[in-house]
Amino acid sequence: MSRTQEIRVPDIGDFEQVPVIDVLVSNGDRVEAEQSLVTLESDKATMDIPSPAAGRIVEISVSEGAKVSEGDVIGSIALDEENDAPEPADVPLTGNASEKTESAEGKEQARTEEAPKPRPPIADAASDESLNPPPVPFEGLGHDPSTLPHASPSVRKLARELGVDLVEVQGSGRKGRIQPDDLKAHVKSRLSNTASGREVGTGFGFPPLPEVDFAKYGPVEEQALSRIQKLSGPNLHRNWVSIPHVTQFDEADITETEAFRKASQKQAEHAGTRMTPLVFLIKAAVAALKEFPQFNASLSQDGQSLVCKRYFHVGVAVDTPGGLVVPVLRDCDTKGLIELALELTELSGKAREGRLKAEEMKGGCFTISSLGGIGGTAFTPIINAPELAILGVSRAETKPVWTGEGFEPRLKLPLSLSYDHRVIDGAAAARFTRYLAEQLEDLRRLLL
Repeated sequence: MSRTQEIRVPDIGDFEQVPVIDVLVSNGDRVEAEQSLVTLESDKATMDIPSPAAGRIVEISVSEGAKVSEGDVIGSIALDEENDAPEPADVPLTGNASEKTESAEGKEQARTEEAPKPRPPIADAASDESLNPPPVPFEGLGHDPSTLPHASPSVRKLARELGVDLVEVQGSGRKGRIQPDDLKAHVKSRLSNTASGREVGTGFGFPPLPEVDFAKYGPVEEQALSRIQKLSGPNLHRNWVSIPHVTQFDEADITETEAFRKASQKQAEHAGTRMTPLVFLIKAAVAALKEFPQFNASLSQDGQSLVCKRYFHVGVAVDTPGGLVVPVLRDCDTKGLIELALELTELSGKAREGRLKAEEMKGGCFTISSLGGIGGTAFTPIINAPELAILGVSRAETKPVWTGEGFEPRLKLPLSLSYDHRVIDGAAAARFTRYLAEQLEDLRRLLL
């Protein structure tokens, strides 16, 4: 017959009357050793009460909301036969100990006569490594207990042995509980990413940022980040640390282009829009993407090949009250300057009013970020993954240019091209920016 054992609350530290927030099993359920049975939550941490052995739950005597302390009985379990080995007579059995006391005393007397050496006391037996280990303490993982996700003691122990931070693991169990398979899948994913050179980055072992009480030094005011900043911040951080950025700088002489733009302003106004320098940049960028197709591609997920695109969708960074957003103009190779100007005006207006749809910010091949209306001479834009490059544009400036006979004032536009050095080398980037500048310098080239 299976032996029944009480399930008691183990050592949970200096906590008493800790509430039960979740009961994970029911009467009659089959459980394994160390499987979580109930979850407790103190003011500092959540902790699971594991099964002391494999068997079948006879009764769970607590429910959600109940409060327990160390040593309290929360149920009983019928142990499997392999766990039901005869115990020494001097170790009392839970549940049916009184029924076996008399026979146990007789057996103990016989053993004493045959072997006078006494058996080790129960305190020594409890230290036997063959017994189930206690739950892994939260402190062993190096985190604030309140930040840890739900996981059984056995899973926490396995995570510690593998060097895995459970905060980074996505749990598939009830209420996000991390299962052993979740841990294995996470480890496989990390190994795969590392092997392909695409490990994205928070695990660099950097020391944590210092926590400073700024109010000690003067008046402060805390302001919440905007929704756009909260969404874009993690993506920008990921792109910056996971992509080897290099920036190529150049200048384009846009003296003639600017004269043409001003001359065509009336025609654009008649169509209900404005002819901005950005429209010419889009057309020139499309021409450069056609000439250098490796810029109009994305690195595959395994980092072993390029996904070359046969379409030309250009993203344009728009400054809004809530932060930077990037609407995408599609099929720019098939549209004229007026059509692009109309579409750019519409999307920019929707962006500033917060009416952009998610689909209108997806599918870009190449991004242009123009700060020319504000100022500056150059900057390093962050690549908008999975794109391979982004063009930064600063304010145009009139400069004296030597013509061979004298100096002539020319309008120069600064260009800053950030590119993914895993795919694009410096020579290709220099050729790209020079070709782009040539398109802007003589618009007739766009007709070729």
